Amino acid sequence: MKIEYIELRHIRMQLRAPFETSFGVELDRDCIILQLRGEGLVGWGECVAGITPGYSYETTMTAWHVLSDFFIPRILGFEISEVEDLRHRLSVYKGHPLARAGLEMALWDVFAQVNRKPLSMVLGGVQPRVPVGVSVGIQKDPETLVDVVGEYIKQGYDRVKIKIKPGRDVGDVHAVRTAFPDLKLQVDANSAYTIEDTALMEALDEYGLLLIEQPLAEDDLIDHGRLQARLKTPICLDESILSMRHARQALEIEACRVINIKPGRVGGLSEAKAIHNLCFESKIPVWCGGMLETGIGRASNLAIASLPGFTLPGDISASERYYAEDIAEPPFMLNPDSTIDVPKAPGLGVNVIIERLERVSLRHEIFKA
Repeated sequence: MKIEYIELRHIRMQLRAPFETSFGVELDRDCIILQLRGEGLVGWGECVAGITPGYSYETTMTAWHVLSDFFIPRILGFEISEVEDLRHRLSVYKGHPLARAGLEMALWDVFAQVNRKPLSMVLGGVQPRVPVGVSVGIQKDPETLVDVVGEYIKQGYDRVKIKIKPGRDVGDVHAVRTAFPDLKLQVDANSAYTIEDTALMEALDEYGLLLIEQPLAEDDLIDHGRLQARLKTPICLDESILSMRHARQALEIEACRVINIKPGRVGGLSEAKAIHNLCFESKIPVWCGGMLETGIGRASNLAIASLPGFTLPGDISASERYYAEDIAEPPFMLNPDSTIDVPKAPGLGVNVIIERLERVSLRHEIFKA
């Protein structure tokens, strides 16, 4: 297939409510939406890089630069017969996994349409619906946090993840666990602690958490291994895992017992599937994290989360969780059993509403062969 046209759009969507993590507070969500065309088919991708280098060194501006000046020229006008061709053509460049993943997602969408199959089936997915949970940002106080968690439980979510940071950790967990003793509860530190905080992590060990996500620095596998040896609760690595190689090394030194697979973080669905396969063979549970995606990225996350090794609930909430109006239809709805259906239509299985996309676009650029 010859890639004939690629369009980039920098969009900004207002969140329903502020979302606070150890990185800061988000009121809006920026990302890049990609449209790719070839042989009469249209594929959509979402680069989840945000406006600031908090979660990743990549931002919407750096991703735009790398995509427009380096990645797109490597494939525009060329014959691409499979997704591996894209990975090979981009292998001359280092880094920028979020930008790679957005471009690769659009190509996966097209190739799934070529095969007239849903993306989940092309990836090897087997689950028609996937278990999901909700991620709750840091609230003004533990009492408010309990109220917010309670509302999500009423909506039907049976797994909740709360963000923590120094000074807002054990007290918040104690409050939520006391209010909801049977809740599937996990915490996410986004690298806010050091190995010197081992005693604090051991205190969290007493609350029956599903996991403690990314407590230490993203480049510190060794200390994660030391910390995991002191804890009963599984450590889950997120920012530390940028490739299958990182996943293998983390498992070899027992730095974690769970891995959060975000396709954007690891450079795309292909690498995400490879990490899944490694963990599945090693009997290590995985789950799909979220980056406040639109319906485009949410559809992609559901597709990868349908693979058999995704046994823990992912951060793939219903469409209404973050946005009053999404840019893609149909919306994803929460089932009574805290699952979301995997799209069944060919490709990503969603339709992008161009009028909505244009309303939230800050900038766009078209590249033609």
